[in-house]
Amino acid sequence: MRARDIRYLWHPYTEITSFEKSAFPIIQRAKGCSLYDMDGREFLDGTSSWWCVNLGHSHPRLLRALRRQAERLQHVLLGGASHTAAIGLAQRLARIAPGGLGHAMFASDGSCAVEAAIKIALQYWLNLGQRGRTHLIALADGYHGDSLGAVGAGFIRQFHGPFAGAIRQAFTAASPHCNQCPHHCVPQTCDVPCFESMRKLVRRHSGKCAAVIVEPLCQAAAGMRIYPTEYLRRLRKLCDEHRLLLICDEIAVGFGRTGAMFACDHADIVPDIMTLGKGLTGGMLPMSATLVSDAIYDTFRRDGDRLRTFFHGHTFCGNPLASAVANAAIDAYQDQKVIQNLKVPMARLHEGMQRVAEALDNAPLRTLGMIAAIEIPAPSGGADRASQMAQRARSLGLLVRPLGNSIYLWPPLTASPRTLNRMTAIYLEAALQTRPRTKPPGSTRTIPPVTK
Repeated sequence: MRARDIRYLWHPYTEITSFEKSAFPIIQRAKGCSLYDMDGREFLDGTSSWWCVNLGHSHPRLLRALRRQAERLQHVLLGGASHTAAIGLAQRLARIAPGGLGHAMFASDGSCAVEAAIKIALQYWLNLGQRGRTHLIALADGYHGDSLGAVGAGFIRQFHGPFAGAIRQAFTAASPHCNQCPHHCVPQTCDVPCFESMRKLVRRHSGKCAAVIVEPLCQAAAGMRIYPTEYLRRLRKLCDEHRLLLICDEIAVGFGRTGAMFACDHADIVPDIMTLGKGLTGGMLPMSATLVSDAIYDTFRRDGDRLRTFFHGHTFCGNPLASAVANAAIDAYQDQKVIQNLKVPMARLHEGMQRVAEALDNAPLRTLGMIAAIEIPAPSGGADRASQMAQRARSLGLLVRPLGNSIYLWPPLTASPRTLNRMTAIYLEAALQTRPRTKPPGSTRTIPPVTK
């Protein structure tokens, strides 16, 4: 099977030469927080299979919904027609989203949702008769997907350098990088001086910009950079002052990942446009959504002879199977009180990863809800150590992927304390087994043993 994989399959975000030499796992089945390969070996899913399996694998409620829907209706176009599953899902999203986001445009993945958000923002200003608002403002090192519009909003040279000539890059404000704060702030007294970069950029360019787009509270692909809620509150106020739309990209962090239904809820703000995905269907089927305010939606109505139709859509937009599973996922989030029950798992995740951070010479740990990341400094091995730890963790039964010099855990929200103990214990073992031969200067702390 590995030979056939290498012969025919192209893996995303994977360096081909080294991958072909590796003993990569071939996953056959999954249940709960566990993946099983062809030999029946268990791997704990430390990334929720690329940040989306919030409710664990093979969730019975989602499987029942998929079977029921498959027997009735598998697909129908949403252009000029509709179906009950999509209608119900759009209504439910309007009810659970921050107030005023009353209309949903569906797609199949996060990039497509962001593309829709960007195009809606651009056409919104044209609908109001304002030309020239053709740029975006974003955060440095932000990531919003891999389609060309999304790449412009979140340009990362390592990923997107070959396409630089084909895109329009957003104006970028400095990233609120708390672990390496250039202002030397500490959380207890921080007055968010990093926001000044965004303020200056908006003041300078707002007249030619359609929107500001950010990942709220956590820049995930940048290495899990978690930043203060006050930044979001100030950004909402700044956008209002300069008549800019605010797009919050909650593809990764929505549906309980941060400890609230949406990251925006922590700051008590309402964006003008919000993108959702990943956890929307609990990771069972590809689906995303772009939610917009009623005020934005209404500008797309015909104005006399002037047609304002949003000429945008996808073949599987609002697919009945995905819609049914998404409705079942929302039922599960609510009925099982998944988010309300996160207090103990969040604490257990933090405690376990704190031990790992100590084993990495007291490397900085940052946590938010069910996200925990450790940035390994260069003296402790940096990106090389992170890669070594991921490889060692896999051999011990934990499937993870580092982000540069950051290692992280993003477990299913339904992970039990026992499962979280197993994950962090494996990470700790991997940290101890990949220690540099010489200790970094000043590293003398002894790491207490952890029992599984």
